[in-house]
Formats: sequence, structure tokens, C-alpha cells
Amino acid sequence: MCPEFFHIGPVAIRAYGVTLALSFLIGLAILGRQARTIGLDPDRIVSLGFVLIIFGALGARLGFVLYHLEYFLQNPLDIINPFRVSGQFGIAGLNLQGGLLGGFLAGVIYVRRRGIAVAAAFDAVVPAVAFGIFLTRIGCFLNGCCFGNPTSGPLGVRFPDHTPPFDIFGSVAVHPTQLYSSAYGLLLFLGLWYLNRRWYRVGLATGVFLIVEAAFRFLIEPLRYYESEMILHLNGLQPTFNQIVALGMFVMGVFFVWRAWVVEGGRRRRRDSTSDPVGTRKTP
Repeated sequence: MCPEFFHIGPVAIRAYGVTLALSFLIGLAILGRQARTIGLDPDRIVSLGFVLIIFGALGARLGFVLYHLEYFLQNPLDIINPFRVSGQFGIAGLNLQGGLLGGFLAGVIYVRRRGIAVAAAFDAVVPAVAFGIFLTRIGCFLNGCCFGNPTSGPLGVRFPDHTPPFDIFGSVAVHPTQLYSSAYGLLLFLGLWYLNRRWYRVGLATGVFLIVEAAFRFLIEPLRYYESEMILHLNGLQPTFNQIVALGMFVMGVFFVWRAWVVEGGRRRRRDSTSDPVGTRKTP
């Protein structure tokens, strides 16, 4: 584990910050490539990428603040204050699902105002998001955050002293949920890339991303360690905030897949039938 790569004066260059920055830069390149693959203007889609980065970061921060609302109500400046009592510089605490939600809402507003089809735009976006999950979860592992519950299985990892997992569980092995999520992100990225290149239908990649991300969230949550503030209490159930967001993502994903196969598929069949030269179709 390596939470800090090096220092520039009093400023620590942290592993998570580096992987997050790389995911933004590489993600923009993926956006441009995907836009060309599905026939969109790369410049306009890359501009959308900057909107998603800004509002995704704001949503991720807001999601974390909502998790720890009691603390931040007492210390409101800590929401944006990069100077922490520990002496570290930087705003710590982001939530992936909050980032996805914030980026999605801002992205929808942006593309509608620019006259871009929402589903097509997000078809170009989701492979970049999946790659970002792959890269930033490696940063989470190096940072020691987003760790799992104790396990006696062969994949368990023991984190060193003075790390968040050690502070909670000591030297007990825990699930490396960061690496599980990273591997999942890479597989999802490759699948979405192939889907856009070989089986493209407007909205299909977006729908697949939402459904798979929602399903993975329900699989990974029982393995993840969460503070009590992050667990909701609803009529005897104890879902996490992530699972509530995942339910909405799943419903949206089903809608996008239905639209891609039924609505867009019907339009494609009608275009194909009307574009046939006279005399090429067989008559019964």
C-alpha cells in the first residue's frame, strides 16, 4: 500500500489523486474515440466530458457529505476546506454513486441544451466511466480506503499499521473490495467498448452500464465495510445509500435497453425496408 507517492514541499502527492487525475485525462481520450466510433462530433462530446468531470466531482463530494451530515453540520467549512487538522492538504471523501448521479443529471441538461441525443451521448461516456472505475479503485487500494469486511478466504489482504483498515480491524485479513471493483471496471470497459464497436444501437451501452453497475453494487456492498452513518434504516431493512441509488440506476438501465432494442430496433427495420430498391423485396 502506498497512499503517498512523494511530497512537493508541504503538499503530498497522493495515490488516489494521481489515479483520479489519470482517469480524467485518459477518460477524455476514450470519449473522443468512442464519439467517432458511434458517429458523434468528438469535440462536442469531449466538452461534455469536462461537464461530467466537474459535476461528477461535486456530486461525489455531496454524496460523502450526506453520509456524514451530522459532522458537516457542525463543521460546514470542512466541506470545501482543503486544510485539515491532520496537516494533510486536500479535500478527502468522495462517493462513487453520488458522482455518477451528479454527472448524469448535469450531462442530461448539457446535451439537451446542445441538441445532442441523450442516449447516444452517454453511449460514448459510459466506457470512459468504466475505465475510471478500474483506475481509481487501484488508487483506493493504495490509499487504504473503500476496504472490505474481514474474510478467511484466500483473497484476504492484511493492511499495515496506521491505515484505515488496520485502525478498524487490526491485522485481520479483509476483502480487497477495491481490487474486486477495479477488475470489474476493466471488464465492463472492455465489454462496453466491444458493444459500441460491434453491436451498436442508440442507448444500448448506456442501459447495459446502468444495469451491470446496479447489479455489481448489490453484490459488492455486503463485502464492503461501512461506518454506521452510511447505513440507512428503512422499515427493518438496512440498505446503504449506494444500494438506493443502484435501484434507480437499474430501472433506468432497463428503460434504455428496452428503448434500444424495441424502439430503435423498430426504426432501423423501417428504414431498412423503405430504403430497399424497388423490385428487391419478395412479394408473397
